[in-house]
Amino acid sequence: MIIQAFLRWVETAKTGDRVRAAQALGRAYVAADMNTLDEHAAEMAMTFLLDDPSPKVRLALAEAVADCARIPRSIILSLAEDQPETAYAVISRSPVLNDMDLVDLAAKGTPETRAVIAARQAMSRPVAAAIAEIGGEEEVLILLENNQASFSCRTLKRLSDRLGHLWSVRNRLLDRDDLPADARHALVEKVGAALSGFGLVQAAIGERRVERITREACDKAAVGMAGAAGPDQIPNLVEHLRVTGRLTPAFLLNALCSGKVDFFASAIVNLTAVSNKRVRSILSDGRIHAIRALFENAGLGRDVSALFAEAVLIWRKENRAGSPAVTATISAALLTKLRGRSHISEASGSLADLIEKLTIAEQRQTARDYAQLAARQAA
Repeated sequence: MIIQAFLRWVETAKTGDRVRAAQALGRAYVAADMNTLDEHAAEMAMTFLLDDPSPKVRLALAEAVADCARIPRSIILSLAEDQPETAYAVISRSPVLNDMDLVDLAAKGTPETRAVIAARQAMSRPVAAAIAEIGGEEEVLILLENNQASFSCRTLKRLSDRLGHLWSVRNRLLDRDDLPADARHALVEKVGAALSGFGLVQAAIGERRVERITREACDKAAVGMAGAAGPDQIPNLVEHLRVTGRLTPAFLLNALCSGKVDFFASAIVNLTAVSNKRVRSILSDGRIHAIRALFENAGLGRDVSALFAEAVLIWRKENRAGSPAVTATISAALLTKLRGRSHISEASGSLADLIEKLTIAEQRQTARDYAQLAARQAA
């Protein structure tokens, strides 16, 4: 009877009175301070208020019931499609809205709607994926800043593909520990492309040198990622590098000389279609002819395959001896062998330049490590 009287009163009450009444009704329902009959009547009254001509009344109702998990879906869905201020109150908080509801609201809503959804607590992977697929820069930044949002590897890759050219999104992605290695490399490539395309840099050191330095820096970063990537990420990183044309002989030799043997083996598996077990067996125990045949099957020329085979034998020897400086040993030994040859092909010559750079880099790193150790001992 109280609800019936309320409905009659609403028809003639002033807006301010209806606002207060909507708040009181919503709070009473949330507090569950009613019997079953009154609760049903309250639901009917709230449904009636959805058609109130004043947005202030509907907003008051939305704010009162937004956090309630018992509120009928029909009421929440209606409020979620109301004017922006009213809709945002329930979209941002209501536990009644499920993943499908939120995905649907994101798809047909405005950027502001998606921004509100992106900031929700306990953001699920499907909803995050939906915003990653259609959201703009601002919505995606809010999503990436949401510490409670859950992302799949596929979603993070999609974000790097769609919006990785934007420095704000790119930086946020690169700061994430869960960013897949192949997506991280793609973003590093975009950083390099942005730097190489910068007119001031080109004017200062020349376009060709910029391209060379950028490529070397990207290759160095990729080798570092190859060492840091988990076993489950390495095949995807290898495939990404192959598709993008980065899996060159120079890059493979860099990885091998740098001690990234797991990555190197995975790359050979990708290039030859030989089983992972067979490739690792040849690298670990195979004879020189089997090693060279494997590398030639991967597309390396005869002279280059010989150089790679020598690198594998050096790695194998030093690894079994437990040498702590395998990387420096491989590059230095290869450089000595190449310098002792009377004839070096063009391909081997370019690789020799790479090996010399690796040797110098390792020498400088050794010197830095020694200086740091000496400083600690002196302190």
